[in-house]
Amino acid sequence: MASVPWAEIREKFQAALALSRVELHKNPEKEPYKSKYGARALLEEVKALLGPAPEDEDERPQAEDCLGAGDHALALPAEVLEAEGPVAQGAVRLAVIEFHLGVNHIDTEELSAGEEHLVKCLRLLRKYRLSQDCVSLYIQAQNNLGILWSEREEIETAQAYLESSEALYKQYMKEIGSPPLDPTEHFLPEEEKLAEQERSKRFEKVYTHNLYYLAQVYQHMEMFEKAAHYCHSTLKRQLEHNAYHPIEWAINAATLSQFYINKLCFMEARHCLSAANVIFGQTGKVSTTEDTTEAEGDVPELYHQRKGEIARCWIKYCLTLLQNAQLSMQDNIGELDLDKQSELRALRKKELDEEESVRKKAVQFGTGELCDAISAVEEKVSYLRPLDFEEARELFLLGQHYVFEAKEFFQIDGYVTDHIEVVQDHSALFKVLAFFETDMERRCKMHKRRIAMLEPLIVDLNPQYYLLVNRQIQFEIAHAYYDMMDLKVAIADKLRDPDSHIVKKINNLNKSALKYYQLFLDSLRDPNKVFPEHIGEDVLRPAMLAKFRVARLYGKIITADPKKELENLATSLEHYKFIVDYCEKHPEAAQEIEVELELSKEMVSLLPTKMERFRTKMALT
Repeated sequence: MASVPWAEIREKFQAALALSRVELHKNPEKEPYKSKYGARALLEEVKALLGPAPEDEDERPQAEDCLGAGDHALALPAEVLEAEGPVAQGAVRLAVIEFHLGVNHIDTEELSAGEEHLVKCLRLLRKYRLSQDCVSLYIQAQNNLGILWSEREEIETAQAYLESSEALYKQYMKEIGSPPLDPTEHFLPEEEKLAEQERSKRFEKVYTHNLYYLAQVYQHMEMFEKAAHYCHSTLKRQLEHNAYHPIEWAINAATLSQFYINKLCFMEARHCLSAANVIFGQTGKVSTTEDTTEAEGDVPELYHQRKGEIARCWIKYCLTLLQNAQLSMQDNIGELDLDKQSELRALRKKELDEEESVRKKAVQFGTGELCDAISAVEEKVSYLRPLDFEEARELFLLGQHYVFEAKEFFQIDGYVTDHIEVVQDHSALFKVLAFFETDMERRCKMHKRRIAMLEPLIVDLNPQYYLLVNRQIQFEIAHAYYDMMDLKVAIADKLRDPDSHIVKKINNLNKSALKYYQLFLDSLRDPNKVFPEHIGEDVLRPAMLAKFRVARLYGKIITADPKKELENLATSLEHYKFIVDYCEKHPEAAQEIEVELELSKEMVSLLPTKMERFRTKMALT
């Protein structure tokens, strides 16, 4: 090293960093890693010029240092040891090179070599990892090893590295607290070293990345509560340090809302979605400290896709809040229970009184103007369960607005599955709104809208490739016709003398419901058209419900022909008997359809007597 000026070594290092930052698409098509390999060659030159690693006792590889050991050097240091003197300085500079070589090899998909260099970096810094000179580099090396092991699906090893980084950050901030050196500063002249403010910003960014990776690891480990906490911390810190991409931040906030929706924490979910809308609106309008990523390079396509994805998160919010309200207010046959509705109205005042204290405990993003902008979006959307049609309609209209927005990107041509899911959500919004509607004719129209949007999907879908989706839609259409028929029967029952038009309408709805239930049941048959002796667990309940409703539908057909009515009753009995017999052979099925099974047993007992009376009456006439 004595023969080579230090300035020359610094220049080589800076040249290597510059080459490392060259985006892949700027390299020749046949040599996508050309710049990376160039950077690697310069780093290897610098490494050679720096000389071998220090050979004092503490730096020699030890048993627990073997490559791949997940917990080597992960324990926190008991005391601060500053990297002072030529030996320590040499070790730190070499560790910087090992770190960049590690990242370089990972970037070129050479993971084992990358791991080796990063582990060498940790070994060299082990004694000094809590010092101002080394803590940031040490955390970054561990973060990269955490990512590497996560990509190998060795999640517990990844967790160990990342949690060690988090603990080291906390210990450093508690015991020392001053902004540490950025790794690049070890190859900068004194006059070019960073100001404390810039050092602090970079170190906080390193810790934010650590929290982000931990959130992903906890999600992978199905530690959802912890994952949500770390995701929220990451998003909050990104806003505080102005270190985010609007599109990426918004989609992460919208995704976090789904966790809160599943926990029925609607205030928190609304806040995440409102923040997502506000930050997404910054796309192309504000500059942040983050470099533009390749992921956001093709903005028009990505912009519209993410906009559609955020819209779908809003749809889930509206739909789940409406469905939760329905579950809270329905009776045992799925109709509105006025007593439960009154109880919830009485609770509403208490919910509103507690709103402020709940809000203080809830997740919050942004300060000042940003906070005001998020609040302005929140104020337009309720987080409370709707208690009547007007409140439900407001949520429905918001959900429908986002349905139209999602469908702008997720079109049937190119996004078949996504498009269908959006349409199914739209249908579900109409279905739950119908629960709040007291006018039976208007409820019928809502179910008719559902059918109108679902039936065209069946025509476009290839049942061979979309069997499960086809089944879902067939069952849903059948159920919509079934509900319409029940409503028309209820309307007819209120009339003294229903005319032939109403009778024909009821029978047509009955026929349509039967058609789609039969299509669903036929889809369960094997290639030889034989119905399975054992129905799969995933379709057991829908299959039993379809059989039950088919039985009921045949019993509801209105006909003046006694012979035809007897045939319908016989078919009805056959389906009720199937349910009873199947549950006797497969006792586990009984718990899936307890109510329907009891009714089926009752009908199997009553229908033969009714049919016998019919035969006697027919014989007499």
